[in-house]
Amino acid sequence: MFSPLVIFIGIIVLLILSGVRILNEYERGVVFRLGRIVEPKGPGFKWIIPMVDKMTKISLRIITMDVPPQDVITKDNVSVKVNAVVYFRVVDPVKAVIQVENYLYATSQLAQTTLRSILGQVELDELLAERETLNMKLQEVLDRHTDPWGIKVTLVEVKYVDLPQEMQRAMAKQAEAERERRAKVIAAEGEYQAATRLADASDILSRNPMSLQLRYLQTLLEMSSEKNTTIVFPLPIDLITPLLRKLDKPGNG
Repeated sequence: MFSPLVIFIGIIVLLILSGVRILNEYERGVVFRLGRIVEPKGPGFKWIIPMVDKMTKISLRIITMDVPPQDVITKDNVSVKVNAVVYFRVVDPVKAVIQVENYLYATSQLAQTTLRSILGQVELDELLAERETLNMKLQEVLDRHTDPWGIKVTLVEVKYVDLPQEMQRAMAKQAEAERERRAKVIAAEGEYQAATRLADASDILSRNPMSLQLRYLQTLLEMSSEKNTTIVFPLPIDLITPLLRKLDKPGNG
């Protein structure tokens, strides 16, 4: 049989050991002593008073939270499903414990409502094209609302936008029409540049008749090298101009 002293000493040892806490480097311990908050305890070996103190461990690492797909009606009345991811961390463990019951659940619900609210204020084209701007706006709004909870939202990213099938088909047709329009514009621009160059070339040749003669000779050389069975010789107009003038004089019939 153990003596009462040994039993008493054993109970004391058990009580002391029950107050031992080990905190990792990324953890902080928020301690309530008889219901009142005391200084948060840092990493390493810590001891709390058994049956008097109560410790809640809070992680300071960045938390990645996936926001479930939300039904969003854009400003131009298009219904889409939008999914996002939120990165945040606890910067004030005391506020994260005493200012909100469950900061993880509260941040998740706030992210969902903010996603629907912010994206519902923009049109579909802006939602698809201005993704970076919307991410920054979502991060700013979430960070402002979670600051009283000791939460710092570092990043918000819209992961994907799920469009209805009929909207996808309409956008595909629009993209195809836009590609055709650009092709026609490029072709018309090419025709315009070619016509401009030809006009410039004709002006240069008209100012220098010898250039025109050299062009005739070059054309003959090119035609002779192609082994054609029929060769057409261009006749300079200045050779037959005097004959045409004689025929146009009165009395020539």
